[in-house]
Amino acid sequence: MTNDAATPLQIGPHTVWPPVVLAPMAGITNAPFRTLCREFSGGKGLFVSEMITTRALVERDAKTMRLIHFDGTEKPRSIQLYGVDPDTVGKAVRMIVDEDLADHVDLNFGCPVPKITRKGGGSALPYKRNLLRSILREAVGNAGSLPVTMKMRKGIDDDHMTYLDAGRIAVEEGVTAIALHGRTAAQHYGGTADWDAIARLKETVPEIPVLGNGDIWSVDDAVRMMRETGCDGVVVGRGCLGRPWLFGDLVAAFEGGGAPAAPVFKEVARVMVRHAELLGEWLESEERGVIDFRKHVAWYTKGFSVGSDLRKKLAVSSSLDELAALLSEVDGDQAWPLGADGPRGRTSGRNRVVLPDGWLDDPYDCAVVGADAELDTSGG
Repeated sequence: MTNDAATPLQIGPHTVWPPVVLAPMAGITNAPFRTLCREFSGGKGLFVSEMITTRALVERDAKTMRLIHFDGTEKPRSIQLYGVDPDTVGKAVRMIVDEDLADHVDLNFGCPVPKITRKGGGSALPYKRNLLRSILREAVGNAGSLPVTMKMRKGIDDDHMTYLDAGRIAVEEGVTAIALHGRTAAQHYGGTADWDAIARLKETVPEIPVLGNGDIWSVDDAVRMMRETGCDGVVVGRGCLGRPWLFGDLVAAFEGGGAPAAPVFKEVARVMVRHAELLGEWLESEERGVIDFRKHVAWYTKGFSVGSDLRKKLAVSSSLDELAALLSEVDGDQAWPLGADGPRGRTSGRNRVVLPDGWLDDPYDCAVVGADAELDTSGG
């Protein structure tokens, strides 16, 4: 399946082809995972870092400085920032420019995690229109020639939608592109993404590219989203968990090539070992790399006949040899399981968003969000 209407995505001076972006995910989209995805895509597409909190960056937190390291082959270098204070966001962007830390800055306004929204951050923040405007103005004003983009959700809940107002504010303040996750904060990751909202945003901000996000589990989903919504590109998050080759499949689809054959288990196993190996090199410890890889095991093996005992052993493996030996016990010729392309990662929903007292009283008041809203979390 191809998308004949697709054109390259323009993010400031950067031309992205195919118009496919890796969504930042905490603890997932680190340098090793980005490397793996780029290997499959042949370097095509855009791969964004884990979310970085602006305060931690400005304060040069050691962990944060490690997370913003890019491989020499990553071009353009994309950093996603999360911040709630306009001045701090401006300082963080200026630091990125002055120290040549990245080529593109994305701002996160989509996180639905309760410990963030209860402080007024994440997907709660765009409700305060003037605060959003101030943050965007500081970011763009300090970015120089670097393009600034943003990612957001539809709103807090069905009664408090923010995405259309936020989109117009973004255009007015010089944001280069917008990615919309078609869910509210109240939906969290449950239910079904509203692709119609992506189409409405595209109609509302025709001046800049709009990227769609939500429920892209396969190549067909990505192509269908672009056809149905008219969006300029897609952002892939949970759909690539345990599926880094999805980016190679997307390149093939958008370039009109034949669909690559779904991998059999022994091919998946090789990718798993490669992923763990890259993590070990990055963490400078094979054991730490394999331990960090454990959270990926269930995603990679979903649908395959592995066995509960072996799954438990895989989940506590601590060396590359052990990981490879355990995987060799599985029938390597197993075909790709039916239904394995469905939802992975967080799928929960909730009905009420925890917000600061009085947060919904006035969408235009001069809200101030405390520094404790900047926690190391991610999502959107």
